[in-house]
Amino acid sequence: MEETKKNSVNPLATEPVARLMVKFSVPSILGMLVSSLYNIVDQLFIGHAVGIDGNSATNVAFPFTTACTALALLFGIGGASCFNLTMGRGDKKQAGYFAGNSFTLLAVSGLILSIITLVFLNPLLKVFGAPEGQVMEYANEYVKITALGFPFLIFTTGGGHLIRADGSPQMAMTCNIIGAVVNTALDALFVMGFHWGMKGAAAATVIGQVISAIVVLVYAMHYKTVHLGKEELKVRFFTAKRIASIGMASFFNQIAIAVVQIVLNNSLKHYGALSVYGDSEPIAVCGIVMKVAMILFGVVIGLAQGTQPIESFNYGAKNYDRVRQAYKLAVTTGATVSIVSFILFFIFPRQILSLFGDGTATYYELGEKFFRIYLFFTWLNCLQPITATFFTSIGKPIKGMFLSLTRQIIFFVPLLLILPRYFRINGIIYSAPVADFMAAFVTIIMATVEFKNIRKLEQKNK
Repeated sequence: MEETKKNSVNPLATEPVARLMVKFSVPSILGMLVSSLYNIVDQLFIGHAVGIDGNSATNVAFPFTTACTALALLFGIGGASCFNLTMGRGDKKQAGYFAGNSFTLLAVSGLILSIITLVFLNPLLKVFGAPEGQVMEYANEYVKITALGFPFLIFTTGGGHLIRADGSPQMAMTCNIIGAVVNTALDALFVMGFHWGMKGAAAATVIGQVISAIVVLVYAMHYKTVHLGKEELKVRFFTAKRIASIGMASFFNQIAIAVVQIVLNNSLKHYGALSVYGDSEPIAVCGIVMKVAMILFGVVIGLAQGTQPIESFNYGAKNYDRVRQAYKLAVTTGATVSIVSFILFFIFPRQILSLFGDGTATYYELGEKFFRIYLFFTWLNCLQPITATFFTSIGKPIKGMFLSLTRQIIFFVPLLLILPRYFRINGIIYSAPVADFMAAFVTIIMATVEFKNIRKLEQKNK
C-alpha cells in the first residue's frame, strides 16, 4: 500500500509520457550534442589552422574519447538505471548506494585511463592507425594534453546521467553547456588568436572539461532525492557489480565503436596508400563524416537516455503501458530526425566538408562517397541504440549488450576485413550500410519478441 502511494505521487508514474520525454530527452539531447561539439569544434579550428593532417590526427586520437565515453556510460547509465529501478521499488537507502558508488567509480576509472594513456601513448597511437610522420606528431601532441582531461570528461559525462536520474535534467544539460562554451571560446583564442595549433585545441578542451566536472561535483554534494555521504560513496562489491552489469550494454556499445574506429583507421591507412588518396586523406575524410554523423547519433542517444528513467521506473512499478509508450515515442522521434539527416547528408556533402577547411579534388570526391554511401542507412540507425538502452532500462543487460554489439562487432568489423580485400577502399565505404541494415533487422526481431513478453506480464497482473 505504501509503495503504491509513493508511485502515485512520483511524476515518472503519473505525468503524460510525452511531457516526461520532453523533460528528460531534450536536456539529454542537448547534453549529447554539446559533448559532440567538443570534438567537432576542435576539428573545425584545426582543419582551418593546421590542415588535413591535423584533422587526420584528431581522428586517430578519437578512440581515446570513445573509451572515456564507454567508462562514463558503464558507471553513469548503469548507476542511473539501478538508482531509478530501486527508487521505483521504494528502496531509497539502496538507491543512495547506487548513486554514491557510481560517482566514485567514475572518478577512479578516469584517473586510471589517463595514466594508462600517458604511459603507453606512442604504441597506442600506432595501434589506432596513425600514419608515420606529421600525423603521428600531431596526434601525440594533441593526446598528451587531452589525456589530462580524461578524469574530468568521464566524471562529467557519467555524472550527467546520475543528475538526470535525480530529477534534474536541466542541470545535467547545464553542466555540459558550460564546458562547451568555454571550449569554443578558448579554441578561437588559442588556435586562431595565439596560433597554438594542436596544443591550443587540446588545452581548450581540457579547461572546458575541468569546469564542467566542478559543476557536477558541486551538484553531487547536494543530491536531492538521497543523501550521499562517505557511506554511500564507499565502493561496495555487490553494488559496483550490479552497476557494471546494467551499464555493460552501453559500455560495450562504445567499446565496439572504438574497435571499429581502430580497424577503420588501419584499413583506411592501408588501402588509402594503395589509391590516389594516400594514407592520410581518407582518415581525415572519414573522421569528419563520422563526427558530423555524431550530431545525429547524439540526438538518437539523447532520446534513448531520456527514456531510461521513464522505462526503468515504470517497469519496476509494473506500469508496462507507460514503458511501451516511451519506447514507441523515442523510436518515432528518432526515425523522423534520422530521415531528415539522411536527406541533408545526401544533398549537401561538399558544403559540409568545406566547413572543416579546404581540400583537394580527391578529398571532396572521397568525402561525397562517404556521406552518400557510408551513411546510406542513417535513417535506420535510430532503432539499435534506442532498443539497446530499452533492454538496459528494464534490467535485461545481456540482451542490451548483445544488441549493442550487433552493428559494430558482429557485422561491421568482419565486413571491414573482408570487403576491402576485393573492392579496396570502396569495400570500406560499402561495409557500413550493409552492417546498418543487418543490425536494424536483428533489432526489430528482438524488440518484437520483448514486447510480446511484456504483454504476457500485463495479462498476469490483471
